[in-house]
Amino acid sequence: MPRNIPSSADPDIDNESGHQHAIAYVEGDRYYGAKATMNVWEPKIQQSNEFSLSQIWILGGSFGQDLNSIEAGWQVSPDLYGDNNTRLFTYWTSDAYQATGCYNLLCSGFIQINNNIAMGASISPVSAFRNSQYDISILIWKDQKEGNWWMQFGNGYVLGYWPSFLFSYLADSASMIEWGGEVVNSEPDGHHTTTQMGSGRFPEEGFGKSSYFRNIQVVDKENNLKSPKDLGTFTEQSNCYDVQTGSNSDWGHYFYYGGPGKNPNCP
Repeated sequence: MPRNIPSSADPDIDNESGHQHAIAYVEGDRYYGAKATMNVWEPKIQQSNEFSLSQIWILGGSFGQDLNSIEAGWQVSPDLYGDNNTRLFTYWTSDAYQATGCYNLLCSGFIQINNNIAMGASISPVSAFRNSQYDISILIWKDQKEGNWWMQFGNGYVLGYWPSFLFSYLADSASMIEWGGEVVNSEPDGHHTTTQMGSGRFPEEGFGKSSYFRNIQVVDKENNLKSPKDLGTFTEQSNCYDVQTGSNSDWGHYFYYGGPGKNPNCP
């Protein structure tokens, strides 16, 4: 999860951690939440200490020692869950993944108020190549009176919240929102991992083949959902995993993303 995003001020990217991304993002404003609908896949993981996830990031602070991050989406993580199932998850940190934070309910932090859906539960069905597509919607927003960050799954399930006292930079608002995919590339045998991101297909393959985020929105100070302005994209190695944005009347702002990892152009 840790990394640097290149911005106008900081073009450096950090590949040290072996985490790779294909994301869309907004920055330069105050954000009070974000929403998106993402289709769900079961990407293949090359080895158990790697993972593949697709999520929303709510970010505050810098990508140094003090990053605040709230995250939610779906993931396949054999080490964490002991299987290759696609699972709903949340995550948080207040010090750039160093000492604070955890997945789901593995530490105190996220407070679950709805027991209809378990954190870390398997999601089914999942999308199939050239077949039925299944997606989930996630909304994270800030209650500006109490200061807590809330999470809603689907149309009506408010699952719980992250208390404001967990955070410094996110105590008021977020300075950056990201949507997209992330994998761990541990470079087994000195080659790029074959761990898939999303469906394991590149964005240009489009609907039914590639993975997507659609109806991407941010929450403004008045608590309204709005289309993001100036959606940027970022990927460390576009020949391994890539991202392509678009917009239309049905899907609003959307993007396709993902890829196979190791391939002839990504050794």
